[in-house]
Amino acid sequence: MLIIDLQYLGNIIYYKSLIKFRYINIEQCERWQKMSFRNRCFIAGGNGRIDLSIPVVGGRNSDEMIRDIKIDNLQKWQNIHWRSIASAYNRSPWFEFYKDEFADFYNRRYDYLWDFNIDLMQWVLKQLKADVEIGFTETYKKEYTNPGTVDLRNKILPRTITGFSGGSPVYRQVFEDRTGFIPCLSIIDLLFCEGNNALHLLS
Repeated sequence: MLIIDLQYLGNIIYYKSLIKFRYINIEQCERWQKMSFRNRCFIAGGNGRIDLSIPVVGGRNSDEMIRDIKIDNLQKWQNIHWRSIASAYNRSPWFEFYKDEFADFYNRRYDYLWDFNIDLMQWVLKQLKADVEIGFTETYKKEYTNPGTVDLRNKILPRTITGFSGGSPVYRQVFEDRTGFIPCLSIIDLLFCEGNNALHLLS
């Protein structure tokens, strides 16, 4: 079993870790962690990596439980994120295939970050056809000592992601001829570029 935090369009290393396990327990009893991928993701643009961040009520200093974190919808973040994604991937081989379903997440209002992220995760796993079962923690434990349980909470972070670059599969990216290959991007970079081959590359 894998214990892991819930991320916004988790990166390739995140999903590469997920598919190694049959059972995934998502941590739902933690407090908000700033400087994490819970509300941000990285995609590839024509000038290099683009950082997308979802604004939350209370900002980075919020002390709420993760399931109580509200999105700051006074900011037009959905329009910004969708325009950035569409601009970055409209020339990718698989964007048209996924576009309509994926756009729904940015046209629908979400009040809570958790609800948005879990809906996106379930959509991604469905597209990958990954055979995993998702559950949720019932209490918070600082550490897990059960045999066969792997704890990756707060291991895959923006400040540590470059250390995982050797584990990122290599594939053809939209702007690779201009920027070079950029590892460890959001899973949507792999999906939009490789489509049905994404799960194989992660494996």
